Amino acid sequence: MLSHVDNTAAVRAIVREAYVAGARRVSVHYADPHLRRAAVELGPDEMLGRSAPYLVDWYASWREEQPALISVHGDPEPELLADLDPERVARSEPVDLRTLTIGLVTERLVNWTIVAAPSAGWAQTVFGEPDVERLWDAVATAMRLDEPDPVGAWRDHCRTLRSRAAALNEHGFDTIRFRGPGTELTVGLLPGSLWVGAAATTRSGIEHVPNLPTEEVFTTPDWRRTSGVVRSTYPLAIGGTIVRDLEVRFEDGRAVGIEASSGVDVVRGQLQRDERAPFLGEIALVDGTSAVRKTGLVFSNTLYDENAACHIAYGSGLPFAVEGGGELGTDELVGAGINVSPVHTDFMVGSPEVDVDGLAADGTATPILRGDAWQL
Repeated sequence: MLSHVDNTAAVRAIVREAYVAGARRVSVHYADPHLRRAAVELGPDEMLGRSAPYLVDWYASWREEQPALISVHGDPEPELLADLDPERVARSEPVDLRTLTIGLVTERLVNWTIVAAPSAGWAQTVFGEPDVERLWDAVATAMRLDEPDPVGAWRDHCRTLRSRAAALNEHGFDTIRFRGPGTELTVGLLPGSLWVGAAATTRSGIEHVPNLPTEEVFTTPDWRRTSGVVRSTYPLAIGGTIVRDLEVRFEDGRAVGIEASSGVDVVRGQLQRDERAPFLGEIALVDGTSAVRKTGLVFSNTLYDENAACHIAYGSGLPFAVEGGGELGTDELVGAGINVSPVHTDFMVGSPEVDVDGLAADGTATPILRGDAWQL
């Protein structure tokens, strides 16, 4: 289990429930953003982004051990690093651990999920006051915990997402187009791009829901075929900074123009982490029936905000979302059009004002989203 230090009460409860469910051993690794701040401010340049060897070895051992992973989020201070050198902030991300985790997930070796636990700091960000109970109420709505039968509600919801993914796969679109205020973007798909959503299954047959909440259906696009401009519709919390009014211009798949009213240098720093970071690795569709959207809140937490609106991600693709992608090595993935990078950052591009169409190879357009309503 991985957790921010401010989520202690939630982590203790999850550990107990894990043992009740039959876990043989539960290990907890806490991540404190203040320690990252100290490293960025005071640490040697050559050690930024490099994790302790014992942590790297521990993560690497999961390939053999294949544990269940629970990541507990809910950043109490999403702008803690905003006043630091953005280039050093970008390089302080633990990409060694992220790379190992991405490999485990894409190869379907572990069952995993990410959840968020309210804290006073997170509530302060959302409401302007540390009203934790109010935030718990919002989380309950987003997580369908206020339904008479939450488990049944989740099963129904997962069936809806699978149905949407099936409809998209049946159409076999060549390109997805976003058009709205400040946005005119086309994202080319691969012939084998598979739309997926809701539950996933490991190679050993364990079904799990990776993100809670989840409202999206998503796929891996062709990293070579994105063009146009897109304007983010939500603030983006990354690297201890909140990026506002992000606008990205793409040419031949690459992000070539990055602008924002705040936090732009952190995004630019991420895109410079390796040669593949400026290309897209994911495209996801979310409609207005989203339980997260129904709260009417901006959570300044990507797990929640990405499930309130359509989003795209620069950096690593998801090989399991491409037919046969899970069997390819790194060079084969890139050659097949599936991006490979230690970076994977989602940002939100959907709203009721953004129309989404699926385009056939001949350019024929089929509406997917209009006014936030699902059309297929």
